[in-house]
Amino acid sequence: MAVEIGPSPEMYLKSLFELTRGHAPVPISALAERLGHSVVSATEMVHRLERRGLVAHEPYRGARLTSDGATHARTLLRRHRLWERFLTDELNLPWESVHDLACQLEHAVGEEVTEALDRRLGIPATCPHGNPIPRSGPTPAASARTLADMKPGEHAELEAVHPESGPVLAYLAQHGLRPGAAFSLESIEPTDGLRVIGVSSTRVAFGPELAARLRVRPASGPGRGGGARGDERRA
Repeated sequence: MAVEIGPSPEMYLKSLFELTRGHAPVPISALAERLGHSVVSATEMVHRLERRGLVAHEPYRGARLTSDGATHARTLLRRHRLWERFLTDELNLPWESVHDLACQLEHAVGEEVTEALDRRLGIPATCPHGNPIPRSGPTPAASARTLADMKPGEHAELEAVHPESGPVLAYLAQHGLRPGAAFSLESIEPTDGLRVIGVSSTRVAFGPELAARLRVRPASGPGRGGGARGDERRA
């Protein structure tokens, strides 16, 4: 039987699903940071979800999804990423705006509509931001390597943006950085960790927090084409 819970608890379930590594509990502090909530608020929500049988809480260690909780979170995440793909591919909405819209739509439809969306879209493998769409069986993992792990002089391609947010996606879209875009890491500022990449004829700067959101894969050639340097911008 389906478990009826509100949008805020569902965000906790999705975040736990995405933060989980193996069978280790997710620290409450990490969950709170992901959602921008206080540790106290996150702890209260975890206890609510535990009473509903969706989360198991281990004092001083963190929280993990139960089998029912993982099933519910996987369904939500699949629905969310299919809506992102539909809004981008079928309605031609801006790539950077569909994440926030999908957060609203994922709560409005059931399994029948979700399956119809999937068929309509041709069973896509990823959302527009490069993250895998969960299906039956294990969800393929995106690369664990990020821009924050790269060294100056390395070339890479953007594989996925995770976690997503409207402002982050807008900044990337402004500079033509979408999954598949090739770039090179030009420098790392020693004082603040600012990373400057070259993409096409532009230089773009990323702070450490944003750099950790950009998952990368190896690229065979230079990520920066010829031409004059563009303006350097910070994120």
